[in-house]
Amino acid sequence: MKAVKCRGVDMLTPRERLTLTLKREAVDRPPCICPGGMMNMIVEEIMDIVKIPWPGAHGDPKLMAGLAVGIYEHGGFENYGAPFCMTVEAESMGAPVFMGSKINEPRVTGYPINSVVEWQNLNKINMEKGRTKVVIDAIKILKNVNLDVPVIANLTGPVSLASSLMEPVVFYKELLKNPRGAQGIMEYVTDNLIAFGKAQLDAGANVLTLSDPSATGEILGPRMFRKFALPYLNKIIDSLKKFADVGTIVHICGRLKSIYPELNDLTSDGISFDSVTSVRQVAENVRGKAIMGNVSTFALEKSTPEKIKNISNHCMKSGVTILSPACGIGPRTSLRNIQAMVESAKEYRGK
Repeated sequence: MKAVKCRGVDMLTPRERLTLTLKREAVDRPPCICPGGMMNMIVEEIMDIVKIPWPGAHGDPKLMAGLAVGIYEHGGFENYGAPFCMTVEAESMGAPVFMGSKINEPRVTGYPINSVVEWQNLNKINMEKGRTKVVIDAIKILKNVNLDVPVIANLTGPVSLASSLMEPVVFYKELLKNPRGAQGIMEYVTDNLIAFGKAQLDAGANVLTLSDPSATGEILGPRMFRKFALPYLNKIIDSLKKFADVGTIVHICGRLKSIYPELNDLTSDGISFDSVTSVRQVAENVRGKAIMGNVSTFALEKSTPEKIKNISNHCMKSGVTILSPACGIGPRTSLRNIQAMVESAKEYRGK
């Protein structure tokens, strides 16, 4: 993707820049985003500045929207996104969830089923109550705040959602021992995710991000990834991409080397990955997609703004076309480090 030369001044709005980047067309410089969902972008400093703390913001659409706007308006990432965790769908489908604290995200504390064959005992995701409705209503607020800023809908990937509804070790074993039964739960969670994603996009989001950390190639391997991750990720993307006018992104954790051929068959516009994977390798082996990543979240929390700028520039020089954290950032991450990352993208003018 070529960069449009300019004199240190942004030529595009954040929404225009992300749209063109996901279409792999010319832009003035890389966007810098953090979608939300698993890739949380909220830090304690922002909670203090805008006076909206966790866990209250997880359950109130106005507070959720206020935090998403707050990070952008204080020099943070160039997008709005909701929610700030990956437990919303699991909770709606029957999993108990602890809502966390100011510095800890919500987490699943139990499982509603014990085997893949029990998938019919799961609830359908309900758009009319609970935190699913909070997310939808927050997006309705965000869509009207600033039309130049992309609003990102977030879904937990199908493998990650399925393994949040039953004990993960049992789930992975049953993928091997009972593949037919496993396909039943995968179809069910996928159909529910499509419905929730459609509701978010109808509410006003214009980007769709799917985060599936449990679908890593290190756990599944190429054969299982192709059987239990790829078709369901693509079913979601293909069902929803016409409603996501800016584009679609998939995030996969872990080392990706073993599943490069499978990633080439993903129908998303962009691929996001964490810091253990080489940007150059992905850029060389995964074709036809915007490359998103992959600034270490450990460095963002523990390092200095100068170091973050160096890491960010290295990512962009190596082939990243959308600068982002490698995963969800910790709430104790310095706002100044996030600002340094965004500044690096704004200052970048090609290799």
